[in-house]
Amino acid sequence: MTDVQSAPDRALTEEQQQKTRQWSLVVYSAIVGVILSIVWSPRLVDTVIAGNIADPVVGGTATQVAITGSFAAAVFAFITGVGGMFTACNIAVFGALAPMSAQQTEGLRTRIVAILKPVGWLALGAVVVAGVYGAIGVLIGDNSPQLSNARIGDPNTGLRVRLLQSAIVFTVIGAIMVWYALAKVKLVRNPLAGLFQRRPWTEVTFLGALVGAFLIGRPFGMFRHMYEYAASTHNPLIGFMTFALQSLGNIAGVAILLILVTLLSRGRFQRWIAARSDRAARFTAAAFVIFGTFFIFYWGVRLGNRAGWYWWPTMPYS
Repeated sequence: MTDVQSAPDRALTEEQQQKTRQWSLVVYSAIVGVILSIVWSPRLVDTVIAGNIADPVVGGTATQVAITGSFAAAVFAFITGVGGMFTACNIAVFGALAPMSAQQTEGLRTRIVAILKPVGWLALGAVVVAGVYGAIGVLIGDNSPQLSNARIGDPNTGLRVRLLQSAIVFTVIGAIMVWYALAKVKLVRNPLAGLFQRRPWTEVTFLGALVGAFLIGRPFGMFRHMYEYAASTHNPLIGFMTFALQSLGNIAGVAILLILVTLLSRGRFQRWIAARSDRAARFTAAAFVIFGTFFIFYWGVRLGNRAGWYWWPTMPYS
């Protein structure tokens, strides 16, 4: 006699299988994030790519060129923001915006409008967070940890204070990104789920706030040069403007990347994402686990290695 599995039992089995698949996605993505944190080259991203984009526009080495006046500061902030667009946070945000723009639409113009709408809300969140931090940073001035050359412990070999700030900020951002990813595939509870469902623009604005918060810990040489100029003016409005524009430059990179993917794939990429109901969530979750884990390990775990407390694998160029 063959046992017939009841409907509740079958539903439970399917739910368990789905959870197993979701956790497998998380684990494999986290492994990729750890590997990325080991092989990541800050020189390639911050000096080679960002420098080759920004240096010709600002007329010299962007980390050293003189910034003269608020207009020059505005141009410098935006261009260096574009130069620094290839960051882990931006690539992860691409993983969230791509599904959000995956509408079944025809026509190039309609597709681009579908992309620019969430990008606008993303920019709002980034401008508010980055701009407010910039205004506060100018008021703090030279006392800001990001402008400090002080070291903790030994004055020659100790950890720089600004590096500690970067490690704390990016580890927190990484933890938020991993939480967001787990919530996307319903492995943890999202207390903001109701708000995101009622007002979808709040979810994109939340992601924009993460991009804006990136500047709170950023060790990027071009950013620090801009920060030094803004602090020297003692004008919070200059701080707000320059920080907001640099964050907008970062977001411009996300928008450009989305538009390029749409043009090159002729919309097939978005249609592929929209083809299955769970694909968008899984795509987003994978991106955020990868780069959230990257932040946690590259900044948090490696901090002990930088301080000489324990060994952690590093590449010769990093």
